[in-house]
Amino acid sequence: MFNNKKSLIIYFSRADENYSVGYIDKGNTEVIAEYIKEFTDSDIIKIEPKIPYSKNYNTCINEAKERQLSHNAPIIDINIDTSNYDVIYIGSPVYWGVMPEELVTALKRMNFENKIIRPFVTHEGSKFGNVLNQINEICKNATIKEGLEILGSHVYESKLKVQEWTNNKN
Repeated sequence: MFNNKKSLIIYFSRADENYSVGYIDKGNTEVIAEYIKEFTDSDIIKIEPKIPYSKNYNTCINEAKERQLSHNAPIIDINIDTSNYDVIYIGSPVYWGVMPEELVTALKRMNFENKIIRPFVTHEGSKFGNVLNQINEICKNATIKEGLEILGSHVYESKLKVQEWTNNKN
């Protein structure tokens, strides 16, 4: 079981207006990250954009697309030293089939050599999209384990599913 190893949760999440769920005070991916923390006692770090996304969903998705195309998504500086962790949970919403560019920016600054990566995403129908390919590309020399995908509109009903996944060795 992974629970006996030192673990870290790195995630990006956005509240405000979301597809299918309306206005929310806490982002869907953040809810899942907090469940994982509860079940694993992991350290947890939220990646924050330097330029916040619009509170309006349609404007936000256009901003996300622009940031992906330009690969320009500055983040609030954060120093993440992965050397003390064995297992790293990487959490992301799926924007246009991929991770938000802010998370890509953060992950590219980290060393994942000899780490176990446990990816998780929230989505509204795209499942993992291309996120697993991105993680494989960015997290060089890491072991990528089976991921978890949760419909954003079902995050509050998924706690048992998250617990089962955190206890699964795959």
